[in-house]
Amino acid sequence: MLDRESVRGLRARAQALADGVREASAAAVVRRVFAIQAQDAMAADLGIRVRGRDITGAGIRAAYEDERSIVRGWFMRGTLHTIASSDARRVLRLLAPRILAATSRRYHQLGLDDDLRQRCDRLIRRVLATHGPLTRPELTEHLATVGVQPDGQAPFHLIRHAALTGVLCHGPRRGEKATYVLLDDWLPAGAGDSRREEDTAVAELARRYIRAHAPVGVDDFATWSGLPATLARRAWKTLAQTGSITEYGALSVPTERMEELRDSPGTLDVRMLPAYDNYLVGYRGRELSVPAAHQGRVWPGGGIIRPTVVADGLAIGTWARRDAGRVVQVAAFEPLSSQIQALVDAEASAVTAFCGHPPERAGASR
Repeated sequence: MLDRESVRGLRARAQALADGVREASAAAVVRRVFAIQAQDAMAADLGIRVRGRDITGAGIRAAYEDERSIVRGWFMRGTLHTIASSDARRVLRLLAPRILAATSRRYHQLGLDDDLRQRCDRLIRRVLATHGPLTRPELTEHLATVGVQPDGQAPFHLIRHAALTGVLCHGPRRGEKATYVLLDDWLPAGAGDSRREEDTAVAELARRYIRAHAPVGVDDFATWSGLPATLARRAWKTLAQTGSITEYGALSVPTERMEELRDSPGTLDVRMLPAYDNYLVGYRGRELSVPAAHQGRVWPGGGIIRPTVVADGLAIGTWARRDAGRVVQVAAFEPLSSQIQALVDAEASAVTAFCGHPPERAGASR
């Protein structure tokens, strides 16, 4: 059996958040962790930064727009995530039908019947082919020509529907605004887009999840993916039978990472996670990443998950950017040692520099 500290350390290392593990590029970060929460574009960038070495905002933008090695879309659980472009189509084929089915009641409430949704998919395809990239307000104007009210949630749900049906994805930013482009134009189909049987596709998704999050249990995977528990269990059984994973009670690790169980912990490692970070939402439970006494400060309610400071994978406080990002303020759960405080200050300086401000303008409350 694995003790709690070992599980936490291995998870943090898998997420490139401990033992000095950092990836060299935005694409490498995303490939490693599979999906970065991207409801907020800056939070997504910070989620890549914290797992990388000397990664800049310009480097991340180049990965999105020049290399097109990563892409933002509604891939996981119906919320925006950034994933590797090579994974986009297979993830949509596996997960999008379930997201669409789960949204059917909301479509009905908004008066968006199947015929209207299909007509809007075709309209969006035409206007993006002719006028794209387009922003959400610009697409909303075009949707109004077929009777879609511009106010309310209907335009959003129709744009997301087009994303889930493989019509569009996020394209280049225009200033601070996101734009949309045709998926097939932005990410031409390649060798990695082959179709797979459902069980095979689920097993591959489970394998990728385990590699990015282990040690984990099958319930963690079901929660993260949004897939039915029966499918998740079949995938787990397949991976166990093929020797891809090794089980320790209810938890599993990739067999290829078995040697890490014998490694001694590295030097103390402090990181500043953005709001809604994968490390906080990628598991069914919270108790290993955030002490129970302080969970209310990370999850205060209303769907909010605050930016968090972690030391070797354990949350030691929350943080926020103030003064237009020029200052980072840290609210520690307990008094910090001088060693940890120095590492917190260094991380605060790195965050402000990443956001385009000189490090000397950063500060951390003690």
